[in-house]
Amino acid sequence: MQTAITSQLLKPGELRVAERALRACVHCGFCNATCPTYPILGSELEGPRGRIYLIKSVLEGRIPLGKAVVGHLDNCLSCFACETTCPSGVRYSHLIDPARALIEEGYRRPLLERLQRRLLAALLPYPSRFRLALRLAALARPFRALLPAALRGSLALVPKHVPRASRLTGQTLHRAEGDRRARVTLLTGCAQQVLGPGINDATIRLLTRLGCDVVLPPAMGCCGALVYHMGNRPGSLPHMRRNIDAWHAEMQAGASGGLDAILINTSGCGTVVKDYGHIFQDDPLYREQAARVAGIARDVSEFVHDLGIPAALFRKDVPLRVAYHDACSLQHAQRVKVPPRKLLRQAGFKVLDIPEGHLCCGSAGTYNLLKPATAGTLGEDKARHIATVTPDVVAAGNIGCIEQIANHSGVPIVHTVELLDWATGGPKPAALKES
Repeated sequence: MQTAITSQLLKPGELRVAERALRACVHCGFCNATCPTYPILGSELEGPRGRIYLIKSVLEGRIPLGKAVVGHLDNCLSCFACETTCPSGVRYSHLIDPARALIEEGYRRPLLERLQRRLLAALLPYPSRFRLALRLAALARPFRALLPAALRGSLALVPKHVPRASRLTGQTLHRAEGDRRARVTLLTGCAQQVLGPGINDATIRLLTRLGCDVVLPPAMGCCGALVYHMGNRPGSLPHMRRNIDAWHAEMQAGASGGLDAILINTSGCGTVVKDYGHIFQDDPLYREQAARVAGIARDVSEFVHDLGIPAALFRKDVPLRVAYHDACSLQHAQRVKVPPRKLLRQAGFKVLDIPEGHLCCGSAGTYNLLKPATAGTLGEDKARHIATVTPDVVAAGNIGCIEQIANHSGVPIVHTVELLDWATGGPKPAALKES
């Protein structure tokens, strides 16, 4: 695709990446075949090819960032199925994220949208605030019919029960059992601490059981992904810098052994942490540190797969049928598909592939809060496909997917690491106990 970008809207590094991505696009349309929103919304501009054309036109100064353009770009899930389909290797992710930042900088949204986005940015990255907000939202359930449609959809996603906060994540160091094989840190996240604290607990137990020291720097916090994908850079970059500072300090701690890996058990967060080097490419103060951090960031399933679980640790009494759900951020953005499946099979589970597994479940960070109708359609489709393989349980590697699927499917759903922890001597996952 020829380009004539004269815009100064993007930073130099982003502009180079955007031009490279745009020139790589050959208009083939293969991306539309795997885009979740294209068949639902029924428009060329609701697929990657159309959105790429819109972004290109904005950067070339041929069209303004008006309501129609913003609407089409807002409808994108950022699932990046288009990236795994594209024969030309277009990095759509490096087009849509800067475009969203441009929208937030140069387009004035309607009042209700602005308030909703500001509220999400003020709550989700902060576990204490988010926990309180969920409890208050539960009290508002009886009055849901009186709220605007967008808020009614968000309220429907509020869990009936908010779990207790984890005690394990309050400790700064968890020692390896037996000989130490690695020293790692675990991103404990923000929303996951509130919605699924048992996931972090299971991860810590599994890693220490496998001989890992797990260090949790007190300064570590939200990775910035949720706010970043809303285009809110002023709100997201400080979170990222704080984590880079905390992790880089641990990497430099020679006396205590440095870090072998930065582990993430929420794949939506992992996608952004692995992209820190790109995000900070134009920042002279953080460019090198961000690249180093991104270089050792790994999904927990990748790390555990390569580290290996000794066969002697596996129990032999867990022959459940597990439907494995590929989170988009794991299968498309990070290209991690084999490790979680292989680990579950090694643990004795029968792993089932979900039909149309390349399609998003509709969670997509804050998408199911901002676009509940489209997200609901995708969630119902995912639940229907899950039902066709009659599993005992669904496993996934992302808290957003877990919450979204749980709202649409009656099958218990847990994090992959919770099953691995159980299979190697840990407690039975709470979702299985309840079922």
